[in-house]
Amino acid sequence: MPPIAPDGPRRVLPVTGYTLALSWSPEFCKPREGQRAHRVQCSGDNGRFGMVVHGLWPEGARTWPQWCPSDASPNPARVRAQLCISPSARLVARQWAKHGSCMTRRPETYLNITRILWRSLRTPDYDRISREDDLTAGLIRKAFAEANRGWEAEHIGVRLNARGWLEELRLCYGPRFRPAPCDPRRFGAQDSAPAKIWRGL
Repeated sequence: MPPIAPDGPRRVLPVTGYTLALSWSPEFCKPREGQRAHRVQCSGDNGRFGMVVHGLWPEGARTWPQWCPSDASPNPARVRAQLCISPSARLVARQWAKHGSCMTRRPETYLNITRILWRSLRTPDYDRISREDDLTAGLIRKAFAEANRGWEAEHIGVRLNARGWLEELRLCYGPRFRPAPCDPRRFGAQDSAPAKIWRGL
């Protein structure tokens, strides 16, 4: 497993909810297609990814817990099984060390919860949606909510980059892993914000 070093302060805080961050892989890979570090996700050797799991993040009342003390590390075989939804061993190891360690004592539990949440979701056809005229962050939210029973637009954060391209969905959960309204930090772009979705062509 790749070594992971903290890049910020340790914050051990009560958990008030969770965010499941889903990255739009074509946008992530656009400048990284030839990079060895991102070969699994971006080379095309393993097919083309759409939405992938960036991470499952515990949230606190005003900020988020991170880098909680733990001597545990993910089992390489379990990480390998996770690569279909999070196609980078370094990413999986980092998400456990930074976020999962603040949720549970065992990496396997963190990975299992992440997979259960992922499997409960349906990803809209964002390739088709990308071709719609006058696409906005609100339409991206609406498409996800319509594809997933129990989800409303207020539960879905949309992160666009500075040029308006979709980077990530941030799905907001309450403490019992039920969809919950996003706070402004996680909600991201307003519904009226113009948006574009890179299809990887």
